[in-house]
Amino acid sequence: MRVAILTISTSFINGQRTEDASGNLLAELIQRPPLSAQVAARTAVQDDKERIAAILKLWCDSGAADVILTTGGTGFAQDDCAPEAARAVFEKEAPGIAEALRAETAAKTPLAWLSRAAAGIRGKTIIINLPGSPKAVQECYSVLEKLLPHAVAILTGEIHQH
Repeated sequence: MRVAILTISTSFINGQRTEDASGNLLAELIQRPPLSAQVAARTAVQDDKERIAAILKLWCDSGAADVILTTGGTGFAQDDCAPEAARAVFEKEAPGIAEALRAETAAKTPLAWLSRAAAGIRGKTIIINLPGSPKAVQECYSVLEKLLPHAVAILTGEIHQH
């Protein structure tokens, strides 16, 4: 499985934050079993809908990754636009994934219900928005490690029924 990671953070891009803690954690988690995935691409971008959408389209349309995980930009802040950028490139939505992520994290903090994260498909790539905090990334990953192998197998044609 090839996973691309897009960190969406104006403060990181502008140097106000010096570490991409959530992106680093995602890269570490996806390489461990049970996913044992390859980091196919990784970059960071400011909260800008057009720039985010352009990167997502490029990665999907070039076949660079089976899964794209974004981190950040899913909240209520004025410049948060990850879900809008992702929805602009989806060909199909996968709302159950985002709902499962919110339900898992809401069991630990009710503020998780404020996440506007989205999930969907473009071509043969799954795009999933994750919150920007390392704690939320860790909690969401426990859901993703169970869902992604089957979802990717369906999209790549490896399996035809589920």
